[in-house]
Amino acid sequence: MNHQQQQQANITVVGLGSGDEEQLTLGVWRRLKEASHRFVRTDKHPMMRLFRNHQLAYESFDAIYEQMDSFPDVYDAITEQLIDRARNNASIIYAVPGHPMVAERTVQLLRERCPEHGIELLILGGESFLDQAFTRLGFDPIEGFQLLDAAELKTSLIRTELHTIIGQVYDEFTASDVKLALMETLPDDYPVTIGHALGVPGEEQIQTVPLYELDRTPGYGNLSLIYLPRSTEESLRNRSFERLHEIVTILRSPEGCPWDREQTHQSIRKNFIEETYEAIEAIDNDDPDGMREEFGDVILQVMLHSQMEEEVGTFSVYDVIQSLNEKLLFRHPHVFGETNAGNSEEALANWEQMKAEEKRRKGIDPDKISQLDGIPPDLPALMKAYKLQKKAAKVGFDWDDVGPALDKIAEELTELREAIANDDADEQASELGDLLFAAVNAARFIKADPEEALSRTNLKFKKRFSYIEEKLRISGRTFDQTDLTEMDRYWEEAKKLP
Repeated sequence: MNHQQQQQANITVVGLGSGDEEQLTLGVWRRLKEASHRFVRTDKHPMMRLFRNHQLAYESFDAIYEQMDSFPDVYDAITEQLIDRARNNASIIYAVPGHPMVAERTVQLLRERCPEHGIELLILGGESFLDQAFTRLGFDPIEGFQLLDAAELKTSLIRTELHTIIGQVYDEFTASDVKLALMETLPDDYPVTIGHALGVPGEEQIQTVPLYELDRTPGYGNLSLIYLPRSTEESLRNRSFERLHEIVTILRSPEGCPWDREQTHQSIRKNFIEETYEAIEAIDNDDPDGMREEFGDVILQVMLHSQMEEEVGTFSVYDVIQSLNEKLLFRHPHVFGETNAGNSEEALANWEQMKAEEKRRKGIDPDKISQLDGIPPDLPALMKAYKLQKKAAKVGFDWDDVGPALDKIAEELTELREAIANDDADEQASELGDLLFAAVNAARFIKADPEEALSRTNLKFKKRFSYIEEKLRISGRTFDQTDLTEMDRYWEEAKKLP
């Protein structure tokens, strides 16, 4: 075995800096000149002029970009080739733009894979594009800073209170994706800064454009980035959940609102119910503006109750969110797991199956609980009857079709008539309850939610009664000046209206 075969294979990764050869470190330049086998991720970088001027031979991996369908595939292929070359040649040098540990996926892959192949890995820094960004764009990262990847940008990552650099904006298509993500949080005309080849003499370009023009501006390439200065605008801060949590915390603090500080779970319990019904009213009215406001009021109730518990150390609203996220993930194995669901019935079956599994994991024996458990005691009676019947039907306690359910309505109506004839108030109330319960049974068979059905009838009644009021108002009369015959005539007219 010769000396080269005995020598441990090694890869030295060096950073070529941001593009200005004056910024290249002496140590990196010395290693580049002394290396026998030089590889570069791409030769589309200003520093490659220095290679050519000093006749430094190298191999680039640009061809792989054309061969692969995705960037992850490209980076994987580059990494495997580098490992293969190191095993064959013992020692190689791999040069990447900027700093090797900033936005260089191939370097991260080498760090993961070299140990398992017995390859020694040495990483030497170089100036990153961030160094030039701080200088050329003129901001101090200590004020709060984040670096994001354009290829993996999500709206949820945008924090307007931080200076934000979005790197790897290779072309107009990537810029378009960035624009769409930013528009979820920022106004269409929000000023954003585009930087090309920062710090590279003769190539640097910096321009600020409104957000909607982000992908209509030419010049994107390997050295392009997008910059959002930190903002203290209240309108932007107020779009974040963190700001809502902060406001509610302040309201409940000693320096906050006296009314909010005094509230307890019980004192505002009824508010939760009222706000929920107001939200439902906005839904029924198909009122987007109303829904936006009323949904906020419902969220406020959740925030207030959660804040009360946070103050005594039991849980915070973030624990609430975590529990909800974990529940949604767990109960949707057909979306986030391996189970499949071809339709809504199969999806619902998965949901119920996972609910049962949750109970087992909590140590609850399904055989020792009632099939009718789990229905809130304060639920409106009509809604509770519907849920009780659905639960009973799941274990086979049900008719086969709607016929017997309709017969039961007729039977209960007869019994109600008899109770009225007997002039027994308790019996009358009991038989009326039976009649309503039977009506709910029929609702299940025709796949109508009785609560929704009755709500629709309530709205219909209100609309038709308002028509009677309007007719009387136009004629200058009151209810004292009319009779049932006339009101019934107006009622029939109202029924014909769209």
